[in-house]
Amino acid sequence: MKPLSVAVVIPALNERISLPLVIADLPRERVDEVIVVDNGSTDGTDEVARGLPVRLVREPRRGYGSACLAGVAALEIRPPEVLVFLDGDHSDRPEELPALLDAIADGADLVVGSRRLGTAEAGALLPQARLGNALACFLIRILYGHRFTDLGPFRAIRWEAYRRLEMRDTNFGWTVEMQIKALRHGLRVAEVPVSYRRRVGVSKISGTLSGTLRAGWKILWTIGRHGFGR
Repeated sequence: MKPLSVAVVIPALNERISLPLVIADLPRERVDEVIVVDNGSTDGTDEVARGLPVRLVREPRRGYGSACLAGVAALEIRPPEVLVFLDGDHSDRPEELPALLDAIADGADLVVGSRRLGTAEAGALLPQARLGNALACFLIRILYGHRFTDLGPFRAIRWEAYRRLEMRDTNFGWTVEMQIKALRHGLRVAEVPVSYRRRVGVSKISGTLSGTLRAGWKILWTIGRHGFGR
């Protein structure tokens, strides 16, 4: 059977050191194109990206969701069959991408890489991140009857399934919006175990109190908005 065409979207904000490590670990035999979205970096991430085998896209409007949306928009003319989203901080293990793609090939529309089902390096998932994930997944289970274990950023989704979701969130609610909308649209969802390690540098979200609070509030607001707005 012909392999599915795959494009990887990597949002990057000040990831000059880690980005080359991520690209080097990608199993390029399974990937047709890599889009790096520079989200307003000030450390020369864009210069580093230009020296890598990727397509550089610039999205000056800050926000994780904004970067992901810009990366997908760059693929509209010649879309792949599968979209993969992967962080640029080297906390995910890109070499585990085949596990996500195999789940897609087996029939899933959306596959979330679950750090809870896999192994996490000591200190990789901070307590506030663990608590926020657990609470969000609990609320999704109550409202939608589906048991997710994680809102992990490492994920794969079929292009046509993604288009049906009409993604809108421009910041911290991106991942949970995708998972909620997938359930609401009746998509076939799956999780696969993935490894997780301490990121290079400091997290823009869980690494600061303000980032943690803003992300937590937006995730809970997104769950409530979609859940009670049905």
